[in-house]
Amino acid sequence: MIRDLGDGYELDYDPARIDVAAVHRYIAEESYWAPGRPYEVMQTMIREAHRVVGLYHHGDLIGFCRAARCSPGVMYLADVYVLDTHRGRGLGVELVREMVERGPLRDSRWLLTTTDAHSLYRKLGFTDPSVKVLERTPSQG
Repeated sequence: MIRDLGDGYELDYDPARIDVAAVHRYIAEESYWAPGRPYEVMQTMIREAHRVVGLYHHGDLIGFCRAARCSPGVMYLADVYVLDTHRGRGLGVELVREMVERGPLRDSRWLLTTTDAHSLYRKLGFTDPSVKVLERTPSQG
């Protein structure tokens, strides 16, 4: 399904349309959360995602996010980005809104980890973690 945002921008949740190479390039080379992520890992994450949403400008992929199912009714929002040259237009909010408020996953509990864009996520109902949330990183094993 394509959702027209105007000015040549559109959202689409068709996984076949996702340019895996473009997503990998951004995640591996520009993201702070997964620098150096191997292409094969990114390919698997996209293929196994419960849902993906691509943000396009005149047909070119300029933003992306994916949802991983943790358990029935619990989703993890991951790999959210909009290319720098397209930021400041509210596209990130619409990208995340498409994932969490529209479509089959809207009644899920959503989790995410981020060190930036907190104001964007708060606009869509995300709050600080509860006292129940703990984290264990690989280096703590």
